[in-house]
Amino acid sequence: MSLAPHLPALQVVIPLLAAPLTVLLRRRGLSFALVLAASWLALAIAVSLWWRVHDSGPISYAMGSWPPPWGIEYRVDALNAFMLVLVTGIAALVLPYSRASLLAEVPPQQHYLFYTMFSLCLAGLLGITITGDAFNIFVFLEISALSTYVLIALGRDRRALVASYQYLIMGTIGATFIVIGIGLLYLMTGTLNLADMGNRIGAVQGTRPVLAALAFLTVGISLKLALFPLHQWLPNAYTYAPSAVSAFLAATATKVAVYVLLRFYFSVFGHSQVFGRLPMQEAMLLLALAGMFVAAAIAIVQSDLRRLFAYSSISQVGYIILGLSFDSKTGLVATIVHLFNHGITKGAVFMLLGCVALVMGGTTLARVQGLGRRMPLTSFGIVLCGLSLIGVPGTAGFVSKWYLILAAVQQGQWWLVFLIVLSSLLAVAYVWRFIEAAYFHEPRRDIEVGTTVPWSMAVPAALLVLATLYFGFDTSFTVESATRAAGQLMAGRP
Repeated sequence: MSLAPHLPALQVVIPLLAAPLTVLLRRRGLSFALVLAASWLALAIAVSLWWRVHDSGPISYAMGSWPPPWGIEYRVDALNAFMLVLVTGIAALVLPYSRASLLAEVPPQQHYLFYTMFSLCLAGLLGITITGDAFNIFVFLEISALSTYVLIALGRDRRALVASYQYLIMGTIGATFIVIGIGLLYLMTGTLNLADMGNRIGAVQGTRPVLAALAFLTVGISLKLALFPLHQWLPNAYTYAPSAVSAFLAATATKVAVYVLLRFYFSVFGHSQVFGRLPMQEAMLLLALAGMFVAAAIAIVQSDLRRLFAYSSISQVGYIILGLSFDSKTGLVATIVHLFNHGITKGAVFMLLGCVALVMGGTTLARVQGLGRRMPLTSFGIVLCGLSLIGVPGTAGFVSKWYLILAAVQQGQWWLVFLIVLSSLLAVAYVWRFIEAAYFHEPRRDIEVGTTVPWSMAVPAALLVLATLYFGFDTSFTVESATRAAGQLMAGRP
């Protein structure tokens, strides 16, 4: 029996089954090996699905042979195939990185718990991305969120518990808004299948329950993706979580939430309903610009590098939403490309900061003075990622901002081109704070330097840094996938 037709189901089932097995094993080495194998299998499946979608078009998989819309459908198209590659690729690199970093940050008796929660979180994110059922999105959203709360709380700093609790409160509010929105859509359309919902919603467009559903979903998902000013959970979560958790969440969690927003906006409501009849374009534009400037300005005054780059993530979410606000194919391409490019860049940054924390005992600017001499390769990697966040040519971040500028020029909004460049100068300012500390100050003699960085941490971080450079030159995968996905979304095809 061939497993190829069942790859969409196996994409979620494999990491989901790995989680309870790690609880039964309760041994650090075996748990690590099991979850590592599951993540690499998930990556292989994601690449296979992307290739099949690229060659043959969307894939529909009916769970239990119940045809949609009566049964649950897993549907893979250009957009979520692209997202599956990002999520599984990051997971496959974070796991080998995590083994050494956990030894310094998490008590040994809790390591199996980390791998259990990581596997559940991965399964939840993949489930959100691949399912074609609205209620399944909520279920997998809760699976990923509940496991994320535990992962954050594993941090050695007691403030990790506060960060986890803060995220739990805001995440619960967001999830409540999302399930209310899904319930209203089910009330008006009589279906939970996203494709069927998109076909039926035309008959009830403009009604109060549908507009209320749009509002609830927008606010709930915006909480999950940390859209300014609904971002309060993110800085503490990224700062105090274990290094491997920060790297994984920064690269995947908010990106999957943006995917959910795109899916509901374009595949269910339709962009003509969202942007044509409602002032969503203006609202999204204002929130995006506020996030780009305010979060970047706050990042400049931070004294801890993790917190600095956490606020940078909020600013970069602003760029992602800015592309969405253009309501054009080029703007949508910019949004989708930046999902990927920012994911790999920020994953690399937090991996490198984990290496810094291991050696220097922390990531405050005071501790990293003279880091360019003590850890030259790590420092250089952070600088390269910083250049990507700025949008310097030759890095992945430049490609994203180039398409944002193209979208603005196509609509004659030259003032937005000016603001995009101006916000990049704020990124220069906060990246410069690291450069100044690392290269223009003498190493502090009163800070005891720890061990060298293990290869298991250095290699995954280096691979993501190289990916940040590679995708700045070769855009055949990112831009082509994003263009195909944007075309399908603008045409209203789920």
